[in-house]
Amino acid sequence: MAHDQTYSALCPYLMVDDGAAAIEFYKRAFNAEVVETYPHEGKLGHATLRINGSDVMLSDEFPESVAGVRTPKSLGGTSVTISLNVDDADTWFERAVAAGATVFRPLSDEFYGRSGKLVDPYGHSWGILGPVAASS
Repeated sequence: MAHDQTYSALCPYLMVDDGAAAIEFYKRAFNAEVVETYPHEGKLGHATLRINGSDVMLSDEFPESVAGVRTPKSLGGTSVTISLNVDDADTWFERAVAAGATVFRPLSDEFYGRSGKLVDPYGHSWGILGPVAASS
């Protein structure tokens, strides 16, 4: 059976410890659109979300069946930061914090743009990057 969904060229695939709650968090924090979800063994087997025009996939942790892949919480951290390039870093950053993300590095103006880092409730690191606001 052919699959009709077309995905972004590169899709981060996140492991989380509560897929249903994670989807709700990403909807509130990053205006995620749910493209598809598939349950598996009473958990979230797979979901595709669209965030700011790009796809992010996620599922609950299944360490016994998915090559031992674990959540950042299970591993005690992550070695990856997901960079989210946006039109207004302040708006996106503040919305994510209001939804439950933790500030790791506050927003600041850098030579490459306005950026900051957040950690979501599932242990994933997000870099928010946007243009530096024009001076009034």
